[in-house]
Amino acid sequence: MITLGIDPGTAVCGFGVVELRGGAVRMVDAGCIRTPAEDTDAERLRQLHEALRTLIGEHRPQRVGIERLFFQRNVQTAMAVGQARGVALLAAAEANVPIDEPTPNEVKQTICGNGSADKAQVASMVQRLLGVGLLGVPDDATDALAIAIGCAYRAASEPRAVIG
Repeated sequence: MITLGIDPGTAVCGFGVVELRGGAVRMVDAGCIRTPAEDTDAERLRQLHEALRTLIGEHRPQRVGIERLFFQRNVQTAMAVGQARGVALLAAAEANVPIDEPTPNEVKQTICGNGSADKAQVASMVQRLLGVGLLGVPDDATDALAIAIGCAYRAASEPRAVIG
């Protein structure tokens, strides 16, 4: 199963693509979509939408995980993240891909077994689970990989309908 994880943001949107096969997870792709600060909000959201559609088309995920905004002190940041989340939801819905929307605490609980794990603990577990070094990989991409891994495990544990 191919899963795309998205850590939404307008300026920087992290993405991670993993494949879960036979209980083992491997990294397929990861990185950040960046939009120029001098562009209008509308143009930045258009660029983000286009980039996410390209990623979905390229990797053909069976599931997309988009982190749910849980709590944000800064209202302006919360609005930008909310807009980026909306664009990501739209891109996944247009591709007719099932969507998971975990909170940051749910991702941490799945990856680390502790809903209050810090970024370093999450990054360490993502490296262990994937068997790759993530030195120099932006936090947004590492977070997106954690989202993808958690959603892949969740999908694999869901009961399947029996026909016949």
